[in-house]
Amino acid sequence: MKICRTKADMRETVRAWKRAGLRVGVVPTMGFLHDGHIGLVRLARETGDRVITTIFVNPTQFGPNEDLSTYPRNEERDLALLEAEGVDAVFMPNVEEMYGAGGDTYVEVPGLSGVLQGALRPGHFRGVTTVVTKLFNITTPDFAVFGEKDYQQLAVIRQMVRDLDMPLEIIGHPTVREADGLAMSSRNVRLTPEHRREAIALSRSLDRAAELALSAPSIETLEAAIRDELSKASSADVQSVDIRDAVTLQDMTGKLDRPAVLLMAVRFGTVLLIDQRVIAPAS
Repeated sequence: MKICRTKADMRETVRAWKRAGLRVGVVPTMGFLHDGHIGLVRLARETGDRVITTIFVNPTQFGPNEDLSTYPRNEERDLALLEAEGVDAVFMPNVEEMYGAGGDTYVEVPGLSGVLQGALRPGHFRGVTTVVTKLFNITTPDFAVFGEKDYQQLAVIRQMVRDLDMPLEIIGHPTVREADGLAMSSRNVRLTPEHRREAIALSRSLDRAAELALSAPSIETLEAAIRDELSKASSADVQSVDIRDAVTLQDMTGKLDRPAVLLMAVRFGTVLLIDQRVIAPAS
């Protein structure tokens, strides 16, 4: 497994693969890997001939009061996991290598980025789309794999790729969960034991909504059921609960009559967790 810490090294590695006619995939991450990331890597391995994983904690997607300084990192463990999975190369630039000095260009998808998590975290998705564009330009992949847990992020990146005619396929991977249903996240390790126990309220609320969806209820009924389930976790500070069109992320009202995505953001202490599920009426 090759470790590339410069853009030049990464580009030369990919050029050699492309000259050999190999199909290259990339899995962008911020490190501190867990089984959710490994699921993305395995899907990439099944899909292409060569797999790159990027590890870069991107400062431009963190707000002024967010947890960049405390974001968990474990480079040695991450590299051991990726080597065991047969990853071909890891791109691990530092901030100076990635952004340099005097940079003043950003990539933004305003419509999808200004709602939901984007409204709670102004500038977050601009940071995501800018760094992902840079990663795509550096690694020039044929495809990239992202987790569906970050559903809005996936929608934003797909829109960006379509709008800018980027020559690659975006593949979504279903959310990977712990045995009790909690969506895997690098942030889970920062939960206190009490918060970790209560955090399964997110998946419980999604389960309840999915059951209700079979009878095609109103959107308002679904949201009330989700909030009721979340309220059973005394430490849950609900930031948002949204039910949106699964494709456009537009608001929905009235009866559930087409696929919708349930999106929620809940804070436990200082840790903000997100979760999602796509549902549809039985018909």
